[in-house]
Amino acid sequence: MKSLKLEQFLTEFLKPELIKDFAPNGLQVQGKTEINKIVTGVTASKALIDKAIEENADAILVHHGYFWKNESYVIRGMKHERIKSLLMNDINLFAYHLPLDIHPEVGNNAQLARLLGISGTSPLELGNPVSVAMQGHFEEALTGSELANLLNTKLHRQCLHISPSSNKVIKTVAWCSGGGQGYVELAAEQGIDAFITGEVSEQTTHIAHEMNVHFFAAGHHATERYGVKALGEVIHEKFGIDVKFIDINNPV
Repeated sequence: MKSLKLEQFLTEFLKPELIKDFAPNGLQVQGKTEINKIVTGVTASKALIDKAIEENADAILVHHGYFWKNESYVIRGMKHERIKSLLMNDINLFAYHLPLDIHPEVGNNAQLARLLGISGTSPLELGNPVSVAMQGHFEEALTGSELANLLNTKLHRQCLHISPSSNKVIKTVAWCSGGGQGYVELAAEQGIDAFITGEVSEQTTHIAHEMNVHFFAAGHHATERYGVKALGEVIHEKFGIDVKFIDINNPV
């Protein structure tokens, strides 16, 4: 398929214009016009690029691409090596950040809800249809330990669990893939029992204890594997193109 056709599909499907982001969404580095194989992954690291070269991929599709706000404009060092590899091998780089978090079908948050069995999903930020944090409930209440074990099993990663002194059972839950720890206070203010995200900050411990909410940090990478993988599967089913998800392990 033509690279322009793929970009048009991704724009129509993910609708990046709906949300203000920290990096450009879409085609970030142009490669060959004809795309016969796509490698998908979480981050456009040099390791993923090298794997894509081994796979003779024509395009790479990721959640974390390049050209973030406030980063240096110069292309040197690590950025130079990455972009040089893409250009020398004529590989397209497509990246979608927040649009791939919030998409109702293939988004990271939607995929986490399916994986963990969360029902009744709705935006955590009331009145915001493109909220990057979501809320829902479990059909049966869980203890904090049971939810920690569920996360460990489903995400193949040992999560950090901060339990309030009440150690209350968990029926309602909010979550935000990646670095969404800043939303824990909003979840607690709304009386939600538990909050799940990828990362944790120093103040998170105090918020969990003082606002009576379970907090789970399950890994930035681990909570964001599933959106880009699901998106690749949609592309394969729609266009019949060869798509391969490659997971470059990241413990963070």
